[in-house]
Amino acid sequence: MTAHIIDGQALAMQLRSRVAGHVARLKEKHGLTPGLAVVLVGDDPASELYVRNKRRQTIEAGMTSVEHKLPTETSQADLLALIEQLNCNPEIHGILVQLPLPKHLNANLVIDAIDPAKDVDGFHISNVGLLGTGQDAMVPCTPLGCLMLLRGHLGDLAGLEAVIVGRSNIVGKPMAQLLLNESCTVTIAHSRTRDLATICRRADILVAAVGRPEMIPGDWIKAGATVIDVGINRIVRGGKRQLAGDVDFSSAAGIAGAITPVPGGVGPMTIACLLANTVTACCRSHALPPPDGLTL
Repeated sequence: MTAHIIDGQALAMQLRSRVAGHVARLKEKHGLTPGLAVVLVGDDPASELYVRNKRRQTIEAGMTSVEHKLPTETSQADLLALIEQLNCNPEIHGILVQLPLPKHLNANLVIDAIDPAKDVDGFHISNVGLLGTGQDAMVPCTPLGCLMLLRGHLGDLAGLEAVIVGRSNIVGKPMAQLLLNESCTVTIAHSRTRDLATICRRADILVAAVGRPEMIPGDWIKAGATVIDVGINRIVRGGKRQLAGDVDFSSAAGIAGAITPVPGGVGPMTIACLLANTVTACCRSHALPPPDGLTL
């Protein structure tokens, strides 16, 4: 068996196109331009790259992009003051504080200072609670992108057994809730799970989000399963730097029914979902119907 490669680049392009169409209609019919503010503290190279990509794609979609780049030594008080300014700015519909933050800053306090209606990352405790109780919430971008990839490939997910390897607040836990909402039978596993291989082999849907390069080999995968690899790990192989997922792609591709590559799988969907969430936030703030095709 050779797995079908789930092309996240292509699906993300389709989603960005729908986002751009909604933005154009908001401008034409309501005189509204969705605005996204991104706050970057410090000079982490990976974070700077992510922010540049987000800014470029935000502008390409016809939206307003505002970037605040702050020095590493920025105080908690100054960062919270900036967030309050953005909360009060009616032209800003989405606020994203790029993580990780410098160690002297409390990420939980910063996230919970964001207006939940503008929390397009879906990390605010209010949005976490809404998602957990099956209500309308801002859904974290990476799990939302994973769900869209799964729906696009499998269609109806009801009754499938899903295993998520990883229990983070950013991916693992919200991914589990989304799959529960799709009527999957869900297991959350992690690096300390006993007999992890046996648990993974049960999965019709396997989501790898543990942050360890190629931790999951092909013989941990059920024949024909759909594998979503969230991991983005920088490794050196053959003297060359490259990206690797949490799944050993070469062995998994011979067993799985479908698999996302790294890069080119989940990553592009994450930014596309951020744009979609910003449009959704703009519509909600003006009591407009949720945009078709951008929300769950």
